[in-house]
Amino acid sequence: MAVRFLVRGRVQGVFFRASTREQAQRLGLRGHARNLDDGGVEVLAAGEAGAIEALERWLWRGPPAARVDAVMREPASAPAGEGFTTG
Repeated sequence: MAVRFLVRGRVQGVFFRASTREQAQRLGLRGHARNLDDGGVEVLAAGEAGAIEALERWLWRGPPAARVDAVMREPASAPAGEGFTTG
């Protein structure tokens, strides 16, 4: 299963991507988290459905300095490669 999340709010400059990578690695997911030009963060995650659901719940909170206003979810193609990156 693979999902693309778009996270909106104060999610850049607050260690959101690095914290997302840590969560995804704990959950055994692969994919990436990257900043978008509009101030949001895109998260592409692939793995077991339960792990993706857990990541989505975490995305609504984010790291302590973040303020998440919205998390949009859509199906995606699984990313190539292994691991979880930020970029």
